[in-house]
Amino acid sequence: MLFFTYTLAEEKELTIKINMWSKELYVLENGKVIKQFPISIGTELSPTPVGEYKVMEKAKSWGGGFGSRWLGLNVPWGIYGIHGTNKPHLIGEDVSSGCIRMHNKDVEQLYEMISIDTPVLIDGPITGTGEGEFKNLSVGSKGNLVQLVQGRLKAMGLYDGDINGIYGIKTEYAIREFQKLNQVSVNGVVSFREYLLLGLIE
Repeated sequence: MLFFTYTLAEEKELTIKINMWSKELYVLENGKVIKQFPISIGTELSPTPVGEYKVMEKAKSWGGGFGSRWLGLNVPWGIYGIHGTNKPHLIGEDVSSGCIRMHNKDVEQLYEMISIDTPVLIDGPITGTGEGEFKNLSVGSKGNLVQLVQGRLKAMGLYDGDINGIYGIKTEYAIREFQKLNQVSVNGVVSFREYLLLGLIE
């Protein structure tokens, strides 16, 4: 009886890393950069989400401003992705509604390399640097600032919901309890005062 042993080639582990400061997207293979592409990111008032995500869907030819390819990310508070553009002259600018834009030829290349569940690390200014910095938050607000507030409230034992970046009723209730504890006016809104009290601003 003959036995055959198969040796599998080393599995490639690909990761996407996005640097919002340099406006570059990197593809890493086992931690080493193998591709680098220029990108556009969100505006100050519609920022690109910062954090660790995964590619959850892939699609071709969304059309219009989405260009020739779409890679959707599992951001909990909205629809965000990496996609092409019909305005290539704006690559390198802060112009999107939060998505990562690429030249169509680049996103087509990325599309073929990347599979579902590929990790995506987005690095950038969580609090913004201009008009969006520490903006007021209330029910309906979404984004990284909400996540920061939820995380701080949970650490204090005031919030038992998900840290999902969505300012819902549970977050509002926790803020009201926080405001009562700090003996300030109770309105369920996070303003500059609450950021200070939460220790998010020094």
